[in-house]
Amino acid sequence: MGYPARPTAGWGQAHSCADLGGECLRLGHSEGMKQFVSGFARSAAAAGVALLIPAVWAAFAALGIWWAGSNPWVWIPPVLWACISTVLLARLVCRMTRGLVARWTGTEIPDGYWKPAPLVQLSTGYWWNGFTYTKNRRQSLQEQELRVRWFDPANWRDLRFVLVAPVAGLVAAIPVLGLAALVLPTGVGRVAGVAVLASPYTWRPFVAVARRFLRPSRAMALAERVDELTAQRADMTVVQAAELRRIERDLHDGAQARLVSLGLSLATAEKLLETDPGRARALLAAARGDAAASIGELRELVQGISPPVLGERGLVDAVRLLALDSPLDVAVRADELPRPEAPVDAAVYFAVAEILTNAVKHARASRATVALAGDGAEIAVVVEDDGRGGAVERPGGGLDGLRRRLAVFDGTLEIDSPAGGPTRVRIAVPCVSS
Repeated sequence: MGYPARPTAGWGQAHSCADLGGECLRLGHSEGMKQFVSGFARSAAAAGVALLIPAVWAAFAALGIWWAGSNPWVWIPPVLWACISTVLLARLVCRMTRGLVARWTGTEIPDGYWKPAPLVQLSTGYWWNGFTYTKNRRQSLQEQELRVRWFDPANWRDLRFVLVAPVAGLVAAIPVLGLAALVLPTGVGRVAGVAVLASPYTWRPFVAVARRFLRPSRAMALAERVDELTAQRADMTVVQAAELRRIERDLHDGAQARLVSLGLSLATAEKLLETDPGRARALLAAARGDAAASIGELRELVQGISPPVLGERGLVDAVRLLALDSPLDVAVRADELPRPEAPVDAAVYFAVAEILTNAVKHARASRATVALAGDGAEIAVVVEDDGRGGAVERPGGGLDGLRRRLAVFDGTLEIDSPAGGPTRVRIAVPCVSS
């Protein structure tokens, strides 16, 4: 038995939304309907974002027509405000676009914006904000905010995008206009129906335009790398100055004081050697103890600068020795590691030492594990403790300083420390720094 023929709508007869939905169900069942609804929503969102600034210009144009009359000079304020609105809204439109692209396609488009660098006070007393040196912190912060927001080369890229995006926005608006034509008695039912059914595809040019025009240019990437290296140089200047002050303080208060006392004891013993040999022998015995203590302090100082075992036996044995000296019960698991450059070796070693120290002082841990692995290009270290967790990276804090010191060697730091523990810290450093 044949089915009766279904009447078709003529060019002048509008399709209803129910007929259109039924057609979608017949064509692709529930999956087709889902794609249609999702595509329509994406096209509407893309059109709304891409046509936001043209809508602002249209609003100011309407205001100019209503306000100006026959006086052309009255057009200057609306045009001026339209330009200002474009500049102020450009970054917002670009951020919304990146968010939509990431949600729809799973592809993150790097923004390439300048990031405020940490303010660093140098040993000279000046402040470094990532761009210039200033005499005080407030002036450094104000100049940083001004440069980051208004002198960023990405602003020109954003303006270029908001000039190109309306073309893709008009394509994305086709389904919305088609739906409006279906609802209103326009007499273009078939054309409007085809426009609405095209919604799974009309948002895709918007994504393509965003990927093409919103990614950082090569010049922007190079400029960001130069800024990063400049900030790292400033950080290293501060770290080196602090390290020199620590060494000077340790020598002055420790070994130097003991050596001065040793010299005085030897001079006194020399004078008493003939007149009071018993007291002279006691002074010599005390001097021998001071000499042994001075040697121990100098060894500890050298250990803090560069552990001899690190240069002689490598990173794994140095970490194992560090674990033996730690008050924690530390288990070390290690694969056979490549031998990186000496500065990289030292950076990883002292990073592990600082993490274990934090586990003792702040996390109140009793046990920890250190796992080291390497693939020839990178060394990865995972340190996990059973402490109370809650470690937070604060600007200017110890973890923030550790991250900046590792960044000098292109290293990364990942922290997972929920409240209640455990805390898991992962360090990854290339064997050869750039």
